[in-house]
Amino acid sequence: MPQLHRAARIEDALHGLVERRLRRTGWQPNIIAYAGYGAPGWARVLCRVLLGRPDTRRGRLEKVRGWRSFATLPAKHAQVTIEVNGVRQEVTADRSGFVDTVVKGDFTPGWGCVRLAVADAEPVEALVRILDPTVRFGVLSDIDDTVMVTALPRPMLAAWNTFVLDEHARTAVPGMAVLYERLVTAHPGAPVFYLSTGAWNVAPTLTRFLSRHLYPAGPLLLTDWGPTADRWFRSGREHKRATLARLSREFPEVRWLLIGDDGQHDPEIYREFAAAHPDNVAGVAIRRLSPTQSVLAGSLPAPAERSSSGPVGQKWLSAPDGAGLWKLLREADLV
Repeated sequence: MPQLHRAARIEDALHGLVERRLRRTGWQPNIIAYAGYGAPGWARVLCRVLLGRPDTRRGRLEKVRGWRSFATLPAKHAQVTIEVNGVRQEVTADRSGFVDTVVKGDFTPGWGCVRLAVADAEPVEALVRILDPTVRFGVLSDIDDTVMVTALPRPMLAAWNTFVLDEHARTAVPGMAVLYERLVTAHPGAPVFYLSTGAWNVAPTLTRFLSRHLYPAGPLLLTDWGPTADRWFRSGREHKRATLARLSREFPEVRWLLIGDDGQHDPEIYREFAAAHPDNVAGVAIRRLSPTQSVLAGSLPAPAERSSSGPVGQKWLSAPDGAGLWKLLREADLV
């Protein structure tokens, strides 16, 4: 196997030292299940195995400070049993405790579940969103500053929001939850996926936020936090590009409405994907940041255009909130 990057080796050494001490005090592996997705016959299963106290409460936390989401220790290379309709298979978590695998099974359209188990821990169930083969429309949305105001372009405030701020203090972007609900009502069976460069550490927090603000339920497509096997930091843009390409392969008949904001790299990434996969893009809706937010994001304020044509004639829409985007989507016959 190729040699790990220096940062990854240092991280593994520190984790190994702490893990040995915690296991001697009785800490055991626990599974954190994430919502997956699939189609009849297969499902992508996502989870993470972390070390925790044996008496860790499994109830819902009502208040979670951001730093707690990152103060975790992975149970690397743990053996996880995945059970689908009585059929079991064994998979191995990676060095960060993650499991990202595709399993076969008799899945039916809608929400289903698979059973996950690891040694000495109580089994848990992971939800999977199974797409009906007849579905031809889906919503794929960014999270930061698209559905939730995170102020990520401002480094100090971003750190405060991520590591200190109570999750209940986060606010939703006006009108976006209503927009998404109208979209899934107009397209019965349409899935909603949430794609972000955020870390899996905050997946439970994001899930609670989306539920609390009445966003349609859907799988989160996040990334790992920390060094990789070959570099110091992960590339958020490459994560989004790779995920979009994967969805185009897995669901070649689905045309996605891509929703993001103009504060970072969403327009660039969506334009590349639309040019490479025109048959998989129904349109692009960009939430337009205010001039002040755009400057803080490190870019010039975008022109206040309402709509335009993207690659090969796809509709590109832009508005400052969900209500404005919904109006433009109706005018463009995308709903």
